Parts: sequence; C-alpha cells; structure tokens
Amino acid sequence: MGRDVIMREVGLRDGIQGFGEFMPTEDKLRWVRAEADAGMAEIEVTSYVPPKLLPQFADAEAVTYGALAVEGLTVAALIPNLRGAQRGFELGVHKLNFVMSASETHNQKNVRRSREASLEEFRTIVEQAKALPAERRPVICGGLATALGCSYEGSIELSEVLKWVGKLLEAGADELIIPDTVGYASPALVKRVYAAVLAEAGNIPVAAHFHDTRGTGLANLCAALEVGVRHFDASLAGIGGCPFAPGASGNIVMEDAVYMLESMGVRTGIDLDRLLAVREILKGSLPSLQLEGAIARAGLPRGFAPATLAA
Repeated sequence: MGRDVIMREVGLRDGIQGFGEFMPTEDKLRWVRAEADAGMAEIEVTSYVPPKLLPQFADAEAVTYGALAVEGLTVAALIPNLRGAQRGFELGVHKLNFVMSASETHNQKNVRRSREASLEEFRTIVEQAKALPAERRPVICGGLATALGCSYEGSIELSEVLKWVGKLLEAGADELIIPDTVGYASPALVKRVYAAVLAEAGNIPVAAHFHDTRGTGLANLCAALEVGVRHFDASLAGIGGCPFAPGASGNIVMEDAVYMLESMGVRTGIDLDRLLAVREILKGSLPSLQLEGAIARAGLPRGFAPATLAA
C-alpha cells in the first residue's frame, strides 16, 4: 500500500512500560504480528533497560527476535544509554531511538545525567554504529524529550530546542524524534517548533510524538502535518505516558489518528478495521488496562472511504 505518512506504534514500549502487570511475551508478539498484518510499517517493540528499572521489558530479547521475524516490519527499540545501544547491536534491531531531554531537570530525572553527558554518550553510540558492517548497522534516532514544554521547567525556549537539535545532528543522528512529552503543546507552538526543526534538519527525517494530556493531541498532529512532518508516533488505545514526567497521560490514540488522516485523504497504509481488532489482544491480556479511543466507542461513519484503500 502507498503511504503519505509513516505511523509508528509505540504502545509496546511507551504504552505499557509503567504498567504494573506484566504482559506475557507471546501476547506482545501477537500484538506485533496483528498490527503488522494491519499495515503498520514500524513498531517500537521494547526498551533495552535493566529489568529492575522497568520489569515490563525483562523479555526484551525474546520480543526483539520475535518481531524481527515479521517480514517487512521495521523493528525499533528505545535506548537510554550506550549499554542499551550495544544490546540493540547484538540483537540486530533495525532502529534505535535514543532519548535525552531539552530540559536539564527532566534529563536528570529520566536518565540521571546532564544533557552534555547524554550527548557525549550519543556520539559514542553513533561512532560504534558506524563501525558495524553496513548490513548490521541500525538507524540511530536522536530524541529530544520535553522540547515543547516540561513539567519541571515550564516553557522551553525555541533557541534551546534548536541548540540541542543541532548538537544531535552534528553528532550524526540519522533521524530525529521531537516529543511533546507532557502534553504542553498547542497547534500554534507545534507549527513554530517543528517548522524550525525541519529547517534545521534538512534531509534528516523528523518524527513527532504527541501526548493527549490536555486534549490537543490530534490537533497538534494536524499542525505538524501542515508544516511538513511525515513521521508520527501513537499508541494503540492511547495507552502510555512517561513515568518520569508528572502529568503526562496517554499518547494519542493510534486508531483515531489513522482515522483522522485517512478521512483527510492522507494515506497511512493501515487497514483501520484490522487495527481496531488488535484492541482485543490488549483486552484479553491486560484486562485492567484503561483503553481510550473515540473511533472504538462510536464506530466508523457510514460510507467512510479511507484514502489508503481508495488509492
């Protein structure tokens, strides 16, 4: 299927990382396979962190290998540091998403180091990735959390965002991820920040990661689309949120985002009916997990014609 945008599922990482009940490994892989069958091009399947910090990812190796067996799927994982990256190199994951913060306070609370130390570690990760044989070299993404606001520091100056974006690019980032970690952004702010980041990034892809903390998630996605962003994160049923960022509720709902884009004539390459059916895996595996979603509640409008299938 043709695509005008790339949607990345982050529910298996961001969605369940802070949930107390462990999701069985086979259920995670059923989720991966079902979303890939629905047309999801990329899934962030896990995080390479010590299990004592996030027990949900004690099965990171098994989940990674299972996801890599799914033909045509880009398998991504979150990494907080060099050791996480080295695990990714060993496992053969396609893409590694490194995270640091525009906010010094959030960076200290999230990864327990200064922004300068995070950046230096990112440089080392890029250098080690480049030393790998081409066929084993993952895409290295530089993520800049709290770029649109921070629960600890409040507003983040655009000049500060661009400074760290420039440093990530200079260090060799293959892609960038700019998240609204705690849901502070408005569409006007999104346009201003992402337009500036896209100009700074040039040919380097820039992904947007929005939370719906204050009800502006889908509006922010539209705003980013308008200024040229073509890569977006979302999670099935809107689950998730940063456990180290007070007030950060769930991600934007993947099903609602896909519906909105398809209704606008933007091809996601995703079969919405199949995507909605994946919610049953979550319901069966984690019945106490709260699932969100307007389309799941109300259903698709009569006569709805998705752009993907019409193409």
